[in-house]
Order: sequence, then structure tokens, then C-alpha cells
Amino acid sequence: MGDLTRGKSFVYLALLTAVLFAQLTWAQTKAPEGASVYIISPANGAMVSNPVTVSFGLKGMGVAPAGIDKANTGHHHLLIDVAELPALDMPVPADAQHIHFGGGQTETTIELAPGEHTLQLLLGDMTHIPHSPPILSEKITITVK
Repeated sequence: MGDLTRGKSFVYLALLTAVLFAQLTWAQTKAPEGASVYIISPANGAMVSNPVTVSFGLKGMGVAPAGIDKANTGHHHLLIDVAELPALDMPVPADAQHIHFGGGQTETTIELAPGEHTLQLLLGDMTHIPHSPPILSEKITITVK
């Protein structure tokens, strides 16, 4: 094979790779206008004891488990002591600070170390990707005795 043919093959392979990679990028689900998520309890500024029960509220949408493709639905992610939001065009990370409720849960009971903590909800679509625009609650602060 000549140098020119090898060069063309390399360019075609590079273009094919770029096209395939572009198709693998994550797509965001459009959020319905007026949708909002909020923490029902505990209240902002509350002094609480372990275990801490956190109740989730959602307005203008429904809750569906992860993996279920149903219009105008999503599932909750609880962000604990998160200083910087995760990338809003990628699946929400799953770790001790980003708790997934992919079963469609609307309440949880957690153990937190004594002291001040922040809590925030972020709704994700069937693939854990935040909607566009993101449906994000206000961040609340609680103190655990």
C-alpha cells in the first residue's frame, strides 16, 4: 500500500471514529416548563438527630424509576455537602455525596455526622442525566446534633 493510500485510510478511520464518538455523547431530556423539585423536610436551618429523614417534593412532573422512558418524569438524586454541582450534561455520579433514588423513591433515611450539612435535590432522567434546564432544589442547611 502506498503512502497516499495509507494517509487516506488514516483520515477515513479518524472521521469514522469521530462520527461514532459523537453518537455516544449523552443527550439531555427537555424539562417541562415550570417543573420544580424541593425538600419537604427537614426545613432549612433545622436542628435534627440521626437518623435523618429527608422527604422529596416534585411539582409539574412525575416520578419514574431509572431506565423507564416516560415523558415528563424523572427520579431524585440527593446531593449531600456538595460544594460544586456535577456536570449537568452527564449522568450524576454515584458516591457518598450523590445518592441515587433510581427506584423512584420520594423519601430516605440517612445517617450524617454531627455538625452542619447541606442537602439539595437534582432530578435526573431515565439515564441519570439532569434535564435541560436542570430541575434543582434550593440548597438547605441542617445541623445534626
